[in-house]
Amino acid sequence: MEGKYEFEKKFRDQVLRCSSCGFCRAVCPVLGLTKRPALNARGKMLILKEVMDGNIELNDELTETLFQCTTCASCTNQCPSGVDPPEIIKEVRKDMVQRGTCHPAFEGMNRVLQEHTNIYGEDEPEDFERERNKKAEYVFFIGCVGSYREDEATMATLDILDHLKVDYTLIDEVCCSGALEDVGFKINQTLARKNMDLILATGARTVITGCPYCSRTFNNKTQYSALKDAGVNIIHISQFLKDFDLGVKTDKVVTYHDPCDLGRHCNIYDEPREIIHRIAPNFVEMRHNRANALCCGAGGGVRGAFAKNSIAMARRRLEEVEEAGAEVVLTECNSCVHNLNNAKLRAQKFKIFTSTQFLNQLLEEAG
Repeated sequence: MEGKYEFEKKFRDQVLRCSSCGFCRAVCPVLGLTKRPALNARGKMLILKEVMDGNIELNDELTETLFQCTTCASCTNQCPSGVDPPEIIKEVRKDMVQRGTCHPAFEGMNRVLQEHTNIYGEDEPEDFERERNKKAEYVFFIGCVGSYREDEATMATLDILDHLKVDYTLIDEVCCSGALEDVGFKINQTLARKNMDLILATGARTVITGCPYCSRTFNNKTQYSALKDAGVNIIHISQFLKDFDLGVKTDKVVTYHDPCDLGRHCNIYDEPREIIHRIAPNFVEMRHNRANALCCGAGGGVRGAFAKNSIAMARRRLEEVEEAGAEVVLTECNSCVHNLNNAKLRAQKFKIFTSTQFLNQLLEEAG
């Protein structure tokens, strides 16, 4: 049967395969916060069945429901029927955008990336005092959050690369724009082409990313296939640093937050822990970790469109930090650091860093 919507043509079998078992209810960060059944994967699949049956339309009345998903993939990880709700939801959002229905925050994001080179619409990123666009073995690609919001964490990463005498260069990078596909729009091909041209011009064989989402975009999106075609390898900073021993340790109680983009989406769990175990003998896991880690609430455009709920989801995650008795929370995602720090209460005394930020701090203390 030919569907009216693209999501139906691509995912009809998956939507119908949902057995409404409710396994996803236990792990959905949005449902865990709001207690609204329509906002979790099962609720969304039931709504989409009604859409496919012609009983309701994809219109403005469904914007809050279908655009409020962090695409964290916890539901996918738990689904016994093999349904992938985030991929379905992203296709649904494209259908809605095509029909003129979209959350204003996401329309704004798309407009910003038509007029600017970063998601914040800012003209002057931090300089970072490093050479750009030179010939080098590696390119370090920062990402928007690391360039415009978490620049101290980025500077710490660059200091570590310098300490290790890595032959790298920065480039005059622009937003990878992969996030546009999560909220119903297309990757900005002009921005993608600029990034690829700049990377290829350096002659680098490997791109190290500071952002898990940029890594996903470069590795998985067809708009960036020229990089793989040219034999360029894309890795995350945690994958690069896992084999280095910087000779520093801390006696603080340290825990680790698995970013959704690095963990469930890229299956990178061990590398960050290898780095942390080397420096922190007093490492503890949070109750939910690895594939079962709670989402920080920032993904899927939720931080921009539903900021209050995004922060509340981050606070639920930070409750587990207190429960674990950790003094330091490390993660491998600037976006997670940004959201978790914004959510941290004044009474909460633990510190939140990227792993490289904390590593560099230990190096400076060792002097």
